[in-house]
Amino acid sequence: MPSEDVHGDPLTILLVEDNLPHAELVKRSLEAHEIANKIYHVSDGEAALAYLFRQGVYADPATSPRPHMVLLDLRLPKVSGLDVLREMKTSNDLRTIPVVILTTSTAERDVISAYAQHANSYLVKPVDFAAFTRLMHDLGLYWLLWNHQPLS
Repeated sequence: MPSEDVHGDPLTILLVEDNLPHAELVKRSLEAHEIANKIYHVSDGEAALAYLFRQGVYADPATSPRPHMVLLDLRLPKVSGLDVLREMKTSNDLRTIPVVILTTSTAERDVISAYAQHANSYLVKPVDFAAFTRLMHDLGLYWLLWNHQPLS
């Protein structure tokens, strides 16, 4: 059974990924290891910001709960991953949510830019399926179960 946070709420991840096969692989890997109770997926940066700031179709906290972690791709349509990260980390309400960059980019400028915007971690997606599923398992254990976050 997946874990709960200190309030007894189910653990929730917001996955921001425009590549649907990658998104499905992330979801299946996390679900297979029972890391999170719920994974919400949006496919562009504009939708991510709407979800996080509870706007439009994401206005109801019952159907769009605050995530315990955001998995964020950098290359997104409409609004870039770096812009989503910047908006989150300048928001008093969102800045404590861990943001893990999960991308195919190994470019040093992307790594530097992500950390300059206060990303909590920068992970490059492995090409190998087994390595990818191990990465998702370990990532989930660390950020959602082992890591202690402030009470919101």
